Amino acid sequence: MNFKFAQSDMNFSYFGGGTGVLVSGLIWCIAGITAMLYSNQSSMLVLFFAGMFIHPLALLLSKVLKRSGKHQQNNPLGKLALESTIILFVGLFLAFFVAKLKVEWFFPIMLMTIGVRYLIFNTLYGIKTYWILGAALMFSGMFCILLNTNFVIGAFLGGITEVIFSLVIFKQSSASTLKSTEYKA
Repeated sequence: MNFKFAQSDMNFSYFGGGTGVLVSGLIWCIAGITAMLYSNQSSMLVLFFAGMFIHPLALLLSKVLKRSGKHQQNNPLGKLALESTIILFVGLFLAFFVAKLKVEWFFPIMLMTIGVRYLIFNTLYGIKTYWILGAALMFSGMFCILLNTNFVIGAFLGGITEVIFSLVIFKQSSASTLKSTEYKA
């Protein structure tokens, strides 16, 4: 399978990953609200457990938006998507461990972790916006630590950033799908 076609297949199947970014952003916001209403620990658990549903909910949303939510079986980029998930596990371990020492750093570490993972998504979907999204999340996490922000700030920074970027990604994925369709015709 040609690399550009592999990216195009991933882009079309998962709406450029925009469905996952949107679901993730909403979960970050829910975690922030949980911190405000209940506790920091509850908020961390919301991000962890609800985060397990990002992929299935993103697939469902892709299907609702008339995308397959499934790439071609011979697409080599499917493995990269799965393999990049390891970054999340390492980040979660670090974030939970550091939170025992300084709870305010949980969300900033997760912001930086998710940001690093998004850098790979340009390769998956062929959308350079992921480099900007990844950098924005990494810098947000660093600034939260450097400025010693309140625990909840990181959650809302992550959530709002992802929701806004998901809209950009939806638009770019739609445009690239139109170009791809026109090119094939």
